[in-house]
Amino acid sequence: MNMSFQLSKLFTPIPRSGSEDNASETIQESPETHISSHLDEVVAAVSITSRKKAHNKLPQTALFQPPREKLHLCEERVKSYSSNHQYKQAIQELVRCLALTRICYGDSHWKLADAHVNLAEGYLQLKGFSLQAKQHAEKAKEILVSAIVSPYNDNSDVFKCSVELFCTLGKALLSLQKFKEASENLTKADKLSKELLQCGRIIKEEWTEIQARIKFSFAQVYQCQKKLKEALPHYKEALEYTVNSKGDKSIECVPILRELAGTEQALGFHNEAISRLLQAHLIVQSKKPSQDQASDSAHFVARAAVASGKPEYHEVAEKFFQESMGHLKDCEGKGRAKFLSIQDEFCHFLQSIGQEERATLVQKESLEAKVGAFGDFSPKVAETYRLLGKADLAQGNHSGAHKKLKKLERPQGKIARPGWNTVPTPGPLPWRTMVVANSNTLAKGWSKVTGESRDTDEDLEAPAFANPECLQIQSLLYGPQDKRTLATQQTVDILSK
Repeated sequence: MNMSFQLSKLFTPIPRSGSEDNASETIQESPETHISSHLDEVVAAVSITSRKKAHNKLPQTALFQPPREKLHLCEERVKSYSSNHQYKQAIQELVRCLALTRICYGDSHWKLADAHVNLAEGYLQLKGFSLQAKQHAEKAKEILVSAIVSPYNDNSDVFKCSVELFCTLGKALLSLQKFKEASENLTKADKLSKELLQCGRIIKEEWTEIQARIKFSFAQVYQCQKKLKEALPHYKEALEYTVNSKGDKSIECVPILRELAGTEQALGFHNEAISRLLQAHLIVQSKKPSQDQASDSAHFVARAAVASGKPEYHEVAEKFFQESMGHLKDCEGKGRAKFLSIQDEFCHFLQSIGQEERATLVQKESLEAKVGAFGDFSPKVAETYRLLGKADLAQGNHSGAHKKLKKLERPQGKIARPGWNTVPTPGPLPWRTMVVANSNTLAKGWSKVTGESRDTDEDLEAPAFANPECLQIQSLLYGPQDKRTLATQQTVDILSK
């Protein structure tokens, strides 16, 4: 089989409509999108005078290293950064690799194409850089078109690079929601890899690893188009190939298991979804994860158990909620905020299974921590007050509910917002976000208690959230036609009768 001829057919450009070209041009690009000239790349790769700190750390011999040695060092640093998920640092080294590869091999060598593919793959690890990835992949494609003729037409590395190119370009197009083009490039990668296997240019293990990535990308193409039934078998194949190439305890199985579980859950296969996530959790635990990673892993299982809606999974949900929170209990900063968010989910779960008293107790204990983590004026604090007020009303504890509602004292000082005139507002407002989330619910509660009148409880004052000044604040923050503002207006009207 003439592999050069086969490859040249795969590189035939796909005709695109003018509207697609215009759409791609309208995508916002960052300043890093283009490498303006070869000279810029060379300077970026070999210049150290602009980085004084780096200059002090480098041994004197590093200043006189040949480009190929520098290239090798950059490649090693890329591996190190990538393995530690330090993708921004990896990108910097990949740019240097690209420049050094051009210095070492010239503008038409397949290794330069490979460097572009590697940089494109690096950009795909960062959100919002899919267009850059696409542009580097297309540049690699231009180089490989010339590389498939002599003297490279019998070089297996050229064909392997082509497979990686089509895979990477397919993923970049998928990120840009160009599903048809993504599928076409993934199909090319699939076809070429099979031909390479048949010709003995790659071994079965290499082909299996390539297939795992291709099937996973195909599954995501279908999933992004909400074709879950078509995505499901591709995820299963991706998992099977990954297990065959890496082993069933490999960390590479985890993202596939999670995506597969999400698809199965959406299709109603809750038992299978929970089983997948438990398997992923065991893998994560065996790899000495960070507290954050361990918490996330347990959280996935808890959420799946709750989503099933099955009583037999209530214990599973509670167990993994507790485990997830346990990993973050002593954290500060972002970790503390994350802990409180998961705790809120746990409380909603307890309420859904009829354990309102327990949920209320947890909410009370978390209140001070939430104010510290999110601030008085936050949806998290507002939701906590709403739940506590609702619990008091449900238990007939009118004085307790009134006490909480009275915390909505009118703020003193001024609330300013860009584009608005400052408006004087009365009293400190530690409870003011309750106005946002719970006016309607509490209005209904007070209506039931008072019969839409305060005649039966003359000693109870109208809750402070019903004050027109609070309504004015809400109008400033959300606008007079926002549903939250309208709900508060309804409450004011009811309590004014």
